[in-house]
Parts: sequence; C-alpha cells; structure tokens
Amino acid sequence: MDNAVVAVAGGRIAYVGPRAGLDAALSDLEELGLPPGSMILPGLVDLHCHGAAGGDFPTGDSQAARTAVDFLHRSGTTTLLASLVTADRTDLLRGLETLRQLANEGLIAGIHSEGPFLSHARCGAQDPRFLRDPDVGLLGELIDAAGGYLRTMTFAPELPGADAVVRMLAERGVTPSLGHTDADARTTAAALTEAAELLAASGLDTVSRPTVTHLFNGMPPLHHRSPGPVAACLRLAGSGTAAVELIADGVHLDPETTRMVFDLVGAKNVLLVTDSMAATGLPDGDYELGPQSVSVSGAVARLRSNGSLAGGTATLLDVVRRTIAAGVDPAAAVRSATAVPAAIIGRKDIGSLRAGMRADVVAVDRDFRRVMVLREGQLLNA
Repeated sequence: MDNAVVAVAGGRIAYVGPRAGLDAALSDLEELGLPPGSMILPGLVDLHCHGAAGGDFPTGDSQAARTAVDFLHRSGTTTLLASLVTADRTDLLRGLETLRQLANEGLIAGIHSEGPFLSHARCGAQDPRFLRDPDVGLLGELIDAAGGYLRTMTFAPELPGADAVVRMLAERGVTPSLGHTDADARTTAAALTEAAELLAASGLDTVSRPTVTHLFNGMPPLHHRSPGPVAACLRLAGSGTAAVELIADGVHLDPETTRMVFDLVGAKNVLLVTDSMAATGLPDGDYELGPQSVSVSGAVARLRSNGSLAGGTATLLDVVRRTIAAGVDPAAAVRSATAVPAAIIGRKDIGSLRAGMRADVVAVDRDFRRVMVLREGQLLNA
C-alpha cells in the first residue's frame, strides 16, 4: 500500500492503513519517516535459535544470553524461542533456569529444547554422549525447571518410550517437534498424527499442532523406495496436520528445495527459522554450541570434531530475504516468519499488523534489508 502508516501508542498498534484515514486524535504522534520504497512488516518470530553475537543460550550464561537476545531483537526478530541443545542433566537444568528468567522478563517468548531424546544415527551437531532414550521422569523435571516456559521439544519418534514423551508434552502444553530422527515414513506419520490429536484434545490455547525440526536436516534423505521421515512430514504438512521448519539460509537447504516445499505445502504450513548460533553477527572463527566446539568459515558453522553443520549464522531477516531470492512470493515468506510461528506458540498479539496487536514492527528497503525496528513500540537502534 502506497502512502501507508502504522500508528503506535502505548506499545500497541493503534492504526494501520492509508495516511488519509489516520484519526485526528493520533495525528500529533511523533513521526518516524522511512526512505522511499520502504515496506513495513510485522516483527519476525523465530522458534529455533541457539544464540548470536557471541552469546550461546545452552551455556546458561545470563549475560551472554542477554547479549544474544538484544542483537536478535535489533536484527528484526522481535519474538524468539531460545533453543537448548542436548547436554547432561545439570547443564540442561542450568540453561532452563537462566532462560526462565529471561522469559519472566519478557525478553524471550519461551524455550525450545532440542533433545535429549534424539537418534544417535542422526545426531548432527548434538553431542552423542548425552543422547538418551525417552525418560518421562527427566522430562517432567525439565518442564518444571522451565517454569511454564518450555514451548517446544524436539524428539525422535522411533525411540522406545517416545509415545509417552509426546503424551506428557501435550498434556503440559508443550509442542512436540519431530526431528533428529532415523524413523521410517510410517513411524513418522503415526507420531505426528498422534501428537496432533493429543494437542487438539488438550484444550490448551498455548499449543496448536506439532512441528518438524529443520526438515531434511537431521534425518535421512528422501528416496523413492525408502521415503523415510521427509515424505511423511511433507504429506502431513500439506494437510495442515503439522508445520515444518526450514532453515532457508542457502547453506542448510538448496534454494530449489526451499521453493519446492513452499509450493508443495503452502506458506501456512512452513516455519522459517535460523537455527542461529553464537557466531551470528560476528566474523568467522571458533565458537561453542553447548558442549561442542564449532569452527565458522565463510559464515558456515561446522563441528570441529567431524565437520557436521552446527547451526546457522544468518538472522531471520536474512532467511526471509534468501527465501524470496529462491523464488518464493515475498508475502508468503514473511507469513512463514511471522503469523505462522506466532500461531504455533499460541501468541495472538504478534505476527501481523493490526490495531490492538503488540507494536512489533520491522521496516525494510526494497531488498528486504533492515531500515528500522520497533519492539513493543520502542525504537531499537541498529
């Protein structure tokens, strides 16, 4: 819309539309002009990120986590889940305690636990020393330590006892996210279908449907005689039963793969994520991802031990821009980074530009590069 305005008052959006329709009562607000050709987007929502700007969420270092969150907010990701990685029980609990405090302060929307109930065969950058079979006792302890802020957990459905994990997650208002799995298509489909049914039966408005952690990564490739989890995930995403994460940064997925998934399942069933780690926003070098040492070269993060990809270094706005460059409609790419993830975590106050919504606003130029960011109506300097 040309000559459009977004009016903000008291941390909320008061008006969205043509300048001519702006109520006189709001006309005396301070005006923040934008360069010609700028576009105004909702604040971006990332459900899978491990850190940024040198801060690594899994370490449990409060100041480092705050540094990462501040950078991500300023980059345009105004809402995020802070992701943990598989670690020993003590480190998991420490990470949860730290992130619980950040959630209490409203700096993050909650916590994502990537593991520890994951496949050894598809562990990726997860430390295999700490992978374990599902244990509802430990799970209950982790949920309690998160203080109500554990929003999603990645699990492998083929592990013994995984069904009990899914039941407990759904009962406690946590979204099950299938990933780091070596399961076949039948097991995958059964787990996602059961998770969807349990979430629907829970009656909780904080969860909507199961997700898939970084589709294609951390699972066997699609094969026409052994379709594996990818085929089942695509089918169930296409039906709206599940939503699939895509790390569309040009490293984890080829652009043609990104475009194919959008064409097959639709933007409403895609979650654009970063899987960002501590190197995001910083130069190449050596970093940490939980208990693992990572080397970053050419902005690609890999484990120093075996060369496996170890998270991403792009911001979510970078991912949106690269998704558009892959041939996805800009409105669809933005939807998958705003309204869709907001709905997954039951947030009705973010994800779109409408009167009454929280005033999270990102202005970008024609190339979808950041111009300005507002979070809860507060201007964030670059």
